[in-house]
Amino acid sequence: MQEAFGVTDHIADVCRRFAAAGWVATAPHLFHRSGDPVVAYDDLETSMPLMKKLTSDEIDEDIDAAVDELASYGFGPSQCAVVGFCMGGTVSFATAVRRPLGAAATFYGGGIREGRFGYSSLLDSAPDLRTPWHGFFGDQDKGIPVEEVEELRIAAASASVDTRIARYPDAEHGFHCNDRPAVYNERAAHDAWSKTLDWFDTHVAR
Repeated sequence: MQEAFGVTDHIADVCRRFAAAGWVATAPHLFHRSGDPVVAYDDLETSMPLMKKLTSDEIDEDIDAAVDELASYGFGPSQCAVVGFCMGGTVSFATAVRRPLGAAATFYGGGIREGRFGYSSLLDSAPDLRTPWHGFFGDQDKGIPVEEVEELRIAAASASVDTRIARYPDAEHGFHCNDRPAVYNERAAHDAWSKTLDWFDTHVAR
């Protein structure tokens, strides 16, 4: 699931990385109703209104279409996983609450205390997770305080599925994106990616 900047080269590269690891990967274009733009990382003036236009119903429709597309390849829900970055991290969490898949992962997704796009906050919905979920957060993220992450850890632990959170003390928001040198953190990115693949291998049905 894309960042707030559209299906960027980085998101496309994430799909290629999954393919190299033996997965079939798809990246829904959540901005397609607004012309499907890809926005520069420093152009928040353009990206924020695009993100704020999204509704949970529209996002769910796009995710369900992606799952249906994967079903056409013979993959049932328990054989599918969802991972999201930035706003996509929020979306992947909401998807893990809404429907049971094999696994889910969130990279620095916001909305922990306040809901986004019409979804409940992550804290409110965490006990209802239906998909095993792993979160990845940087302690230096200016928009996601550490105390909120720890609150989420506690809330998610009450879910009926396996949950886990990894924190990186020296990582900022966007630490996985190697196309953003100012925030990219190689150590954290490699560790989180490795843990994501392990999480999927552990929980996704074969």
